[in-house]
Amino acid sequence: MSYAAYKMMHPPTGIENCASGFITQCSADFVPQIPTIQPDELESDWPSTRSIGPVPNLVVSAANVLEVYVVRVQDDGSRDSKASTEIKRGGLMAGVSGASLELVCDYRLHGNVETMAILSIGGGDGGRRRDSIILTFEDAKIAALEFDDSIHGLRTSSMHCFEGPEWFHLKRGRESFARGPLVKVDPQGRCGGVLVYGLQMIILKAAQAGAGLVGDDEAFGSEGAISARIESSYIINLRDLDMKHVKDFIFLHGYIEPVMVILQEREITWAGRVSWKHHTCRLSALSISTSLKQHPLIWSAVNLPHDAYKLLAVPSPIGGVLVICANTIHYHSQSASCILALNNYAVPVDSSQEMPRASFNVELDAANATWLSSDVAMLSTKTGELLLLMLVYDGRVVKRLDLSKSKASVLTSGITTVGNSFFFLGSFLGDSLLVQFTYGMGSSMLSSGLKEEVGDIEGDAPTAKRLRRSPSDVFQDLVNGEELSLYGSTPSNAESSQKTFSFAVRDSLINIGPLKDFSYGLRINADPNAVGIAKQSNYELVCCSGHGKNGALCVLQQSIRPETITEVELPGCKGMWTVYHKSTRSHNPDSSKIASEDDEYHAYLIISLEARTMVLETADLLGEVTESVDYYVQGSTIAAGNLFGRRRVVQVYGRGARILDGAFMTQDLSFGASNSDSTTGSDSSTVASVSIADPYVLLRMTDGSIQLLVGDTSTCTVSVSIPPVFDSSKKPVSACTLYHDKGPEPWLRKASTDAWLSTGIGEAIDGSDNSPHDQGDIYCVVCYESGDLEIFDVPNFSSVFSVEKMSGKNNLIDTIMRKDSAEEGRKVNTQNMNVVELAMQRWSGQHSRPFLFAILSDGTILCYHAYLFEGQETASRIDSSGQNSVNLSSISASRLRNLRFVRVSLDTYAREENSTGNYYNKRITIFKNVGGHQGLFLSGSRPTWFMVFRERLRVHPQLCDGSIVAFTVLHNVNCNHGLIYVTSQGLLKICQLPSATSYDNYWPVQKIPLKGTPHQVTYFAEKNLYPLIVSVPVLKPLSHVLSSLVDQEAGHQIEHDNVSSDDTYTVDEFEVRILEPEKSGAPWQTRATIPMQNLENALTVRVVTLFNTTTKENETLLAIGTAYLQGEDVAGRGRVLLFSVGRNTDNNPQNLISEVYSKELKGAISALASLQGHLLIASGPKIILHKWNGTELNGVAFFDVPPLYVVSLNTVKNFILLGDIHKSIYFLSWKEQGAQLNLLAKDFGALDCLATEFLIDGSTLSLMVSDEQKNIQVFYYAPKMSESWKGQKLLSRAEFHVGSRVSKFLRLQMLPTTDTLGSDKTNRFALLFGTLDGSMGCIAPLDELTFRRLQSLQKKLVDAVSHVAGLNPRSFRQFRANGKAHKPGPDSIVDCELLCHYEMLALEEQLEIAHQIGTTRQQILSNLNDLSLGTSFL
Repeated sequence: MSYAAYKMMHPPTGIENCASGFITQCSADFVPQIPTIQPDELESDWPSTRSIGPVPNLVVSAANVLEVYVVRVQDDGSRDSKASTEIKRGGLMAGVSGASLELVCDYRLHGNVETMAILSIGGGDGGRRRDSIILTFEDAKIAALEFDDSIHGLRTSSMHCFEGPEWFHLKRGRESFARGPLVKVDPQGRCGGVLVYGLQMIILKAAQAGAGLVGDDEAFGSEGAISARIESSYIINLRDLDMKHVKDFIFLHGYIEPVMVILQEREITWAGRVSWKHHTCRLSALSISTSLKQHPLIWSAVNLPHDAYKLLAVPSPIGGVLVICANTIHYHSQSASCILALNNYAVPVDSSQEMPRASFNVELDAANATWLSSDVAMLSTKTGELLLLMLVYDGRVVKRLDLSKSKASVLTSGITTVGNSFFFLGSFLGDSLLVQFTYGMGSSMLSSGLKEEVGDIEGDAPTAKRLRRSPSDVFQDLVNGEELSLYGSTPSNAESSQKTFSFAVRDSLINIGPLKDFSYGLRINADPNAVGIAKQSNYELVCCSGHGKNGALCVLQQSIRPETITEVELPGCKGMWTVYHKSTRSHNPDSSKIASEDDEYHAYLIISLEARTMVLETADLLGEVTESVDYYVQGSTIAAGNLFGRRRVVQVYGRGARILDGAFMTQDLSFGASNSDSTTGSDSSTVASVSIADPYVLLRMTDGSIQLLVGDTSTCTVSVSIPPVFDSSKKPVSACTLYHDKGPEPWLRKASTDAWLSTGIGEAIDGSDNSPHDQGDIYCVVCYESGDLEIFDVPNFSSVFSVEKMSGKNNLIDTIMRKDSAEEGRKVNTQNMNVVELAMQRWSGQHSRPFLFAILSDGTILCYHAYLFEGQETASRIDSSGQNSVNLSSISASRLRNLRFVRVSLDTYAREENSTGNYYNKRITIFKNVGGHQGLFLSGSRPTWFMVFRERLRVHPQLCDGSIVAFTVLHNVNCNHGLIYVTSQGLLKICQLPSATSYDNYWPVQKIPLKGTPHQVTYFAEKNLYPLIVSVPVLKPLSHVLSSLVDQEAGHQIEHDNVSSDDTYTVDEFEVRILEPEKSGAPWQTRATIPMQNLENALTVRVVTLFNTTTKENETLLAIGTAYLQGEDVAGRGRVLLFSVGRNTDNNPQNLISEVYSKELKGAISALASLQGHLLIASGPKIILHKWNGTELNGVAFFDVPPLYVVSLNTVKNFILLGDIHKSIYFLSWKEQGAQLNLLAKDFGALDCLATEFLIDGSTLSLMVSDEQKNIQVFYYAPKMSESWKGQKLLSRAEFHVGSRVSKFLRLQMLPTTDTLGSDKTNRFALLFGTLDGSMGCIAPLDELTFRRLQSLQKKLVDAVSHVAGLNPRSFRQFRANGKAHKPGPDSIVDCELLCHYEMLALEEQLEIAHQIGTTRQQILSNLNDLSLGTSFL
């Protein structure tokens, strides 16, 4: 491997930062919701004034991913009769039936977000201004982002960088710093502060309300939603203020000027001195005057404990600051202070002082906190418990602090309050939760529905059945079933009566990180006969993720594999449709009719073959009824669907159409040339594509003309009309579709300024019940062969929206609205780039917006998401542009002038090379409900599911059957909300989607909760078992733990005088569980467990193949390496255990595994591997090779490498790669003749390894290593090169900064693609890796020609793409040495994270860049596609 590509396949999911603010709209935009109060509730002391006020946006970051969400609240009295029938997750609370997160925009940045803050505007101007996001990046980069309505995304408003030669003096000679930049913002939005390089404080001065930057005002909408901006910045050197170790800082509430409180430690203490020197921290409050750049000290507080680490500013009207320490909580303000001790380790400053204690013991050494109200803070501890801290105050003086227990929840990495009724628990170790809270005074609030919801707030394993569960399952039982409400520990005081809180989980975001280890195994429904790329979907990744009670096994599958119900042979299929048949007799009332519409069964399945059409009845069994129905069955069908509220079926074939009522034809139409010469038929054109939107059918003929069938709802008949817009003189149409804009309120009506009434359909469609509800509007979307797009309203066919040359633009804006710029650059030959298929759809959901899909003739898919933008220039532009001969103002009244489309990236989709001729098969099938999901299915040679969750597209390929020629949904008795598809081999399969899998993730995932921390997993292929190391925290008496730490032989005794009897200590107890996957989605079964001894940690578990020297046969055994943790006074020991896995015939777990060998060795056994039938053991500071004779292991060779602790061990043939925790990697070989282990070469640098693996490319062997600084390096062994010091030193082949800590590599053979079939590169392997952020990626070798091409493209894209937050992709990928000496290696890895932006460029720019680097767009896309195909491992 001389050259490689780095590809991120699953972006990170572990949330590190979360914040909330009014990013996409200002707080004044909200309509206040007044909760409906039933008359009988008026007497209760429910705080009737408290309604859900404006709900701000939620901003989260996970490594380099930034996402902005909006919280959608469904109130109880919703007009939607369908929505109120199902109980949303979490039940009903405070008049809210549900709330969910909906994605506004998401970005993958070229840099990891270190910290994040929201710069808000003090509410002086009635909440008309918006907030901005401030992000900080390593080492000292700051970017401010604001939401721009015109592009429906974030744009950078300012960038501040304090790196590089002119800022070297800020580092004062230091190279590495304990943490990255830390940003905090003044609550009133006057300034922000960023702490960089340990002691440099950067003050960011916010722009004042009136003073926008010059020339920026016209960019804003007419209502003038201006976002907060940063005007200037300057630096305060805290060293000049005699500060040393700054731990945290914060801005206080309620001061006229911004006041910053800094928590610092003047003299550092250490463990051996703590009993004498324990109160070393102090607070300093500085008043920041941004105009004078002065910062006088206004008050300070000394003698804070050494373990203080976090500040929390108390909101107005109280003010002041809370200092959170591991064992105490302190409150300080200018006038008062008080303290609360949390456990027995809290030490007063002097022994005379008496400290108030909390009613229970807790340690707060890694807590996160947020404010639920102005005097109640919620803390989340390191065990995931939620505590409520109440400030008991009188006036503005805090009397004391009260701490009470609440629920248990996920282990958080950050909490933020979202509005006045929600908070968000962001988690790096588990799923993040959105929780609604409400509080009342006293206890009357716990009325009917909340009593049973006792226990934890847990994001449980996401199943499809979650919505149908009773709300109480979301919570799990607490230890002693405490009441859900929490009371303060004392009766009412200066306050009114104490507050009672209730919680309800409303939504959760899936997280699969941190991935500690994974193994690659077969799926349950694997197909043993599959070949090629379809064989890959036989496999799945089983990953160890999460920690503690959030620990889980994540089963990841890159591709969807439906569960087959039945399959039959059906050669020559061209298309399939299922249709409903509703008789006119249905007189049921309106509400039940709507509710049952989803559950109505299909009546007929129509299958179009090459020369005939089959019709099947979809009752209990699929029975063919082709002979007994009036369908057109003599030739193939183009399309079929329902009209007139499902009372009629329309079937369109090449030369005509039929309308049927059930099995009987009611009308027959034929089109084409005039009827006289239709018998010859050679010159007449036939139907090419059909789009149906009740009651219209749009036909595109093969000659590019358009015909419309207009239905008459009263008589249930249709008539043919040719819209005047599409006379034959006009430009030919390449694709067209109908879009039915329906729902409670049609969405596109908001896009034209005046809500003009529905066209055409005045009365309801279903004549039988006169329902008054709106049927919505119908539009026709057309693409011409010139590449222009136009939207007409139906049936008038007046143009309401048009775009010239849509292909690939990032934003589509109505042509009348655009300033005509000189766009005509180099005339590009785009004749071969027609749009061949269009689809526009708005899926259900109260706030959903339509998606527009277009397939180009070269196989590229463009996806656009509609949004609204009301610009100022609407009116002025229309009056000025009088160059069109028509009176524009009359036309523009009905134009969708506020409609825009933003391009959605589909970089996970590998496009198919289209080689078909002019006959084009329709590929897009829209589905409303397949297994409870909605989206569209794309058939063809790379079939793919596009599912819509939270207004975001999730793209999941389906590889298991190869190419798919036809697809349709099927809902009947035996196949509930399932699907039918026909493969190109002529197999018809009726399937359902696996229900246990969650698809709202980058890859489909199934989480299996373990209630413990998983550490390592391996796959036992012969029996399809997964042995797994799990540790569960157990509370033990402290005296018991201490006595077991003593060295038994030496016979020391420990003095028990200072240990009280009730002290407990948490110890991790380890075991190896052997799990077996169950059939399809059931929870996995634990077949056996192997418990470890007291204080013994299992470190590694591997399946090894050993050569039995007695029987001369290979045996497959399970090997476990352990270590005893007994403190630093006892010499380290470990055990190696060998188990055989037997035939599990009688399901008795004792017979499944049996221990065949166990031996205690010196040193921890941290890694095991089998090497040519021998067992290689890394035992403490040496590695030993053992032979196996069936009863015991005998050492045959050893090598004293000087490592401290072996992290990973890999073997290939007789080569060994060994990674050390501190001393980089060693490369050894084993010689059978002299029975010796030889060191071939090593890396002389000091590298903290995390994972290692061999990379094989043809006949070259490379060594891959990942390190603690989030880099990867590739080394190679070249003894003939002079710089390798006669072969002692490994040479660097490539280095790259991943941005996440890679914890495991897995070597997988790359799949053959088109260009590799004939070449010698068939023995090519790629490395799949998992990281601690929850991301997956791969490193794949490239040949030199492809590498050079992609590298020159990458250099172009650094400048050609506008990067979010102004980050430079080249600097992000530089090796980070963190101050250690490092000689830079060659730049031989291309970054696909940057290359995937190429497809998102407009077509002209793509062709221009390809031309500049001397290649073609086709060639570049083909290379990127081959890389995607070659690494489709799952």
